[in-house]
Amino acid sequence: MPPANHDGIVWQRLFPSLSQSDAALQTQIRQALVSAIESRYLRVGTRLPSSRKLAEILDVARNTVVFAYEQLIDEGYLVSHERSGVFVAPDAVLAKQGEAEQGDRHASWRGHFAMRPSQMQHITKPRDWQRYPYPFLFGQFDPGLFPTASWRESVTAASSVSNIHDWAGDQIDDDDPELVAQLCSQVLPRRGIWAAQNEAMITIGAQQALYLVTQLLVGVGTPVAIEEPGYPDTRNMVRLAGGILHPLAIDAEGAVPDAGLTRSRLLIVTPGHQCPTTAVMSLTRRKALLSTARAHNMLVVEDDYDADLLAEGSGVPPLKSLDPDGRVIYIGSLSKVLAPGLRLGYVVASAEVISELRVLRRLILRHPPTNNQRSMAMFISLGHYRGHLRRTAATLGERGALIDQTLAETLPDFAWQRGAGAASHWITGPEGFDAQEAAFRAREAGVLIEPGDVFFADAERGRRCFRLGFSSIRTDRIREGLVRFGRVVADTRPVQGTRSRSS
Repeated sequence: MPPANHDGIVWQRLFPSLSQSDAALQTQIRQALVSAIESRYLRVGTRLPSSRKLAEILDVARNTVVFAYEQLIDEGYLVSHERSGVFVAPDAVLAKQGEAEQGDRHASWRGHFAMRPSQMQHITKPRDWQRYPYPFLFGQFDPGLFPTASWRESVTAASSVSNIHDWAGDQIDDDDPELVAQLCSQVLPRRGIWAAQNEAMITIGAQQALYLVTQLLVGVGTPVAIEEPGYPDTRNMVRLAGGILHPLAIDAEGAVPDAGLTRSRLLIVTPGHQCPTTAVMSLTRRKALLSTARAHNMLVVEDDYDADLLAEGSGVPPLKSLDPDGRVIYIGSLSKVLAPGLRLGYVVASAEVISELRVLRRLILRHPPTNNQRSMAMFISLGHYRGHLRRTAATLGERGALIDQTLAETLPDFAWQRGAGAASHWITGPEGFDAQEAAFRAREAGVLIEPGDVFFADAERGRRCFRLGFSSIRTDRIREGLVRFGRVVADTRPVQGTRSRSS
């Protein structure tokens, strides 16, 4: 039911997270009111407090409330009646009411789906992970590391009139030439990769690059070698395309070449940091893989998803930099080290491959938003990207070393590994340990970990494993988080194992 009066406590419930230091106050007020109206907590005809009264309730300037009300009146959510006040407009929730009336007449979709991707194994993470004090998650970011001032400068530069004229039009299947130029001149050479601008394409994160390449190269019956354990989305993409999977075992040097490799037409591999074990592929094995690929006319997709996260890397060059034949397709991310939500990745390959990928991408979304591309181009060209890498690497290096030290104290019966430069640990528990159960109980204690079963085609093989990321947790919370997790493990572990080894 809607609030029946203007009691300050009742109305204050609509604005539980009003922050004086975050987004503009009037924006927060508008968002809260729109949410209450859309959810029908505030029904049609509900009278809102006067601007003066709501300003007193929220302890904000009256003009802030006045502006919020005026904007919502313009948008049709509120209506003002002279000498009567401000009310929820009659048309504000008609769409939702109409949807409810139509609900019983929706067609049944069962039997119409050509595929059911929701039934595949997927990595799952709490959407509200930031409210947990100890989020040991890979692939998320610590807001404290985001270079706010530098990014604002870059966005401002990209928003000049001349720049807007450059990126505001529909680019069809092109990218922002400024970002491609910065990628080829500033980012890739750091990894020993040299590419012409027609050999690179921007994507909506490395994820889209992997999907597009899979769609382009994998058809029904195409034999594809992938890592086991490995990134579950790679497995799912190959299956959706109709490919036949040849799993490659993992050891301390990454993917192990076997007979299944030589029978494959395509290899998808993460040599920089094997996902999820973080193993770094040795130079000898990288050369052997390329030699095998050449001998069997095989293509190689190198997913270098976390390059640049840490400066303490192994120093082993990417496969792409060792490839004289142009058979390696290189995939990377520009946003993982900055903010995953920016969704900017890229693919580097021969011009013929990039040409086909551009047409394929156009059929899906034409091109990634060019305003974001230009902002990233400015971020790199102004020197912010390299400076951010340096600062982030120092912080993540400190966190990794702290976890290395603390694991021996908090999980003495577990084995773990972290390849040089990796931003996560791969941990295996003793016999009887159930990572899913531990993750559930740890979540209740405010600690988030990632169970490892999803990385295996046979989930049971990963029952004792989990991934411990540290890009999203503050350094000062690491020790306490691991102590809490250690207590959870001690309370749930049915048997004792052997003493751990660290590698």
